[in-house]
Amino acid sequence: MPADAIDRRLLAAIADGLPLVAEPYAAVGAAVELSEEQVIARLNRLCEAGVIRRLGVVVRHHELGFRANAMVAWDVPDDEADELGRRLAAFECVTLCYRRRRAPPAWPYNLFCMIHGRDRGVVEGQIDLVTGDAGLDRFRRAVLFSRRRFKQRGARYVGATQAQSGRPA
Repeated sequence: MPADAIDRRLLAAIADGLPLVAEPYAAVGAAVELSEEQVIARLNRLCEAGVIRRLGVVVRHHELGFRANAMVAWDVPDDEADELGRRLAAFECVTLCYRRRRAPPAWPYNLFCMIHGRDRGVVEGQIDLVTGDAGLDRFRRAVLFSRRRFKQRGARYVGATQAQSGRPA
């Protein structure tokens, strides 16, 4: 399903995120001359069609005081990854959980999660807790604490020029 000119304006309007207001879809609608209901319907349609793969929040953890941010990766059997991932994702301290293909021989891991905290020792304790309680303690793991941040923003679906012209790129 190709996006039309209105869809492209809508995608451009949310490119930097939704406004932090009580009714963000109404505010976006006002900017692109759509009702709140029309914005929601179009975004749902774009998600269902695969034009938007994911609509979510980009949390800037550092600004919120979370400076002990760890990515934990496990090397689990592929046929157990979905179930182990469900167990892992159920923990409140796990903010993101996903599966990726391995990149052997340097990177044998296929199950990942993020745990964010203000104190490294607390995060290390949470990692040990979820590892044991989710049944992951029998698998090799790597823990990578963030040392540096890169750009944090959502996906870009259309460029500004394309959105203004209403024509596909």
